[in-house]
Amino acid sequence: MRRALLSKNKHKFIDGTLPAPKPGTSLQETWERCNMMVISWVTGTLSGQIAQSVVYIEDARELWEDLRERFSKGDLFKILDLLQEIHFMRQGERTVTEFYTDLKILWEELEALRLTPDCECKIKCTCALTKHIQRYKESEYALCLLKGMNDTYVTVKTQILLMEPLPSINRIFSLVIQQE
Repeated sequence: MRRALLSKNKHKFIDGTLPAPKPGTSLQETWERCNMMVISWVTGTLSGQIAQSVVYIEDARELWEDLRERFSKGDLFKILDLLQEIHFMRQGERTVTEFYTDLKILWEELEALRLTPDCECKIKCTCALTKHIQRYKESEYALCLLKGMNDTYVTVKTQILLMEPLPSINRIFSLVIQQE
């Protein structure tokens, strides 16, 4: 849903960065129409019973928050399961490409559940903390990929681990594929 809203340039309605304009302004009618469109898109993806439980919510952000609060409680269990699966996955009989693809699917699902926080400073930061956090996550995923690969790749794994800085996950995949 997030992807669909971003593609339609309507994500700001649910994340609170586009609040309703003051009543009587020229933008109020346009905002209300877009807000209702977002609400109909979101409720259209819900089961009938859940949609009925939110039928009287008339603000897209309130709707989104209501659903998030109601259904995000299980996210911690799902995150735990994904982390465990990622950290204990082994290549086994799969090719490197199959193994990498299976891991990448899990990583993307995990990233959808635990988004990288954005800086909340009033003045835009220049420290690039978000990039550092993303690089840290990528390093963790790279280590899981290398750890899970079969022992036939021990030489290339050692060479990669000795590189400073650790290459990107795509570069690691490329180096391993060359040996395969």
